[in-house]
Amino acid sequence: MGTPLRSIAVVGLGTMGTGIADVLLRAGREVVGIDVSEPAARRAVAALAATTARAVARGHLSETERRAALGRFRTSVDLRAAAGADLVIEVVTEEYETKRRVFAELDDVVRPTAILATGTNALSVTRLAAESRHPERVLGMHFFNPAPAMKLVEVVSSVLTAPAAVTAVTELARALGKEPVAVGDRPGFVADGLLFGYLNQAAAMYESKYASREDIDAAMRLGCGLPMGPLALLDLIGVDTARTVLDAMYADSHDRLHAPAPILRQLSDAGLTGRKAGRGFYAYASPGSAETVPDALTPGPVAAGAGPGTPREVRSVGVAGSGTMAAGIAEVFAKAGYPVVIAARSPEKAEAAGARIAASLARSVDRGRLTAAARDAALARIVPAGSLDAFADVDLALEAVAEDLEVKRELFGTLDKVCKPGAVLATTTSSLPVVACARATSRPQDVIGMHFFNPAPAMKLVELVRTVLTSDEAHATVRAVTATIKKHPVDCGDRAGFIVNALLFPYLNNAVKMVEQHYATVDEIDVAIKLGGGYPMGPFELLDVVGLDVSLAIEKVLHREFRDPGLAPAPLLEHLVAAGCLGRKTGRGFREHVGR
Repeated sequence: MGTPLRSIAVVGLGTMGTGIADVLLRAGREVVGIDVSEPAARRAVAALAATTARAVARGHLSETERRAALGRFRTSVDLRAAAGADLVIEVVTEEYETKRRVFAELDDVVRPTAILATGTNALSVTRLAAESRHPERVLGMHFFNPAPAMKLVEVVSSVLTAPAAVTAVTELARALGKEPVAVGDRPGFVADGLLFGYLNQAAAMYESKYASREDIDAAMRLGCGLPMGPLALLDLIGVDTARTVLDAMYADSHDRLHAPAPILRQLSDAGLTGRKAGRGFYAYASPGSAETVPDALTPGPVAAGAGPGTPREVRSVGVAGSGTMAAGIAEVFAKAGYPVVIAARSPEKAEAAGARIAASLARSVDRGRLTAAARDAALARIVPAGSLDAFADVDLALEAVAEDLEVKRELFGTLDKVCKPGAVLATTTSSLPVVACARATSRPQDVIGMHFFNPAPAMKLVELVRTVLTSDEAHATVRAVTATIKKHPVDCGDRAGFIVNALLFPYLNNAVKMVEQHYATVDEIDVAIKLGGGYPMGPFELLDVVGLDVSLAIEKVLHREFRDPGLAPAPLLEHLVAAGCLGRKTGRGFREHVGR
């Protein structure tokens, strides 16, 4: 185990096995690919020829290097071809009995010093090791799909694994240009342990018809900056694979958040397993294709635009509030050509908000995103006011005041008296019940949620939150307006968290629980999520940016609404908030922040 791993066998030549072989070959390793299916072996050879040809075309490999890499690859349908390997990486079907049989056969084939690695992301590495004749040499080596592109490799050791085997595989991962993270043996490990709970909740949200598949995916891409929406990602991973991983996670945790959503079973049993089948949550041009094609659920032009109801004309907009969000929303409307009244509790606060907008527009000019003429025109459309009385003639009034229900209810009572009949009244709340604001007025049919994301000028997403009382006309009005200001609207109902926060914050909370349980460190988790999931920020980076107090408040709202024990805020998060460690704004959260 102390020698470099030069000769490697990859057992299972599906997408993942072929991708791992690609990585190994480019790093100069001798690779034998083993699969019981001769067609699978031929497809692997063809795929490697194609991927290395693309690498040459892009300047990543020379033709000489390509020929040498392909010359180091051979295939076999016989497991005995692994006899001379220093390392065997198993990536066969995610079924325990299948993997157990492979490991049992390998015990009779490979040298005693060879390392046996399973690529499982859900099954027990410890159990596989315990049933092997040499448990000390068995570990997990979890690559992420696509293996050539994804940097993370989770190195999974059991209580039986020899440290020398872990060291050898870790050094190999680094030699392959990967970032190895050492983790213990539990279903999902770090990255999938967090991501699959989130994916499962997204599937359940879709199944409940709370929001469309397109809106769920768009919300998480545009609201969180994720590379893919959760339902599209489930199709990529494989709905059947996701179900298997979640089954294993639930058996270990007994957390309802990990209990597979029934739709995952329904799709799996019907053979609608995602891209590989040509159909899953979406329909694809052909099995294995990434190209989605319209199906019966694809929204048409009407649903993507105004929807039911006739939009009312919006000629002017009022924004109540003087903070960052209020100023950002006012800036968005002014740049889109709307006259905007921004009202605060005093003329001074309103003028300060106007100055904040002017500074933001000036930065846009400096960065070349806006012309000086466009800046001046936008500023000319903004009128600061020290009273809501200035909203008498606006067609759309939005509040962006403190996230306190009584404050908002009082404000809506005032808007009801001040605003003209037919004006749409919108709240930008991210967590409070919109219907409570509506009931503070005599016209609840005209009240809706418009949840902008911070910073409003940059973020494209707006969650449109209908209550059971909101009229089609009010909804159509804000959809039309959202398109006019060049934002992307998604529709959802009036329940805690809407789409984004309802999916995002349980995932963040579970990351905190993972640290509490000493399974992984803050740094290891952030690295795993960024490299394994392609996320722009790790969960603890994001928690420190959002604010631990804000995060705790949202998690409490979710727990109170859904009454699910798995949504209870992690005690560590509560302790940090109680200690005043709120993230970047206080200089300390999960990390220290110098010069905040």
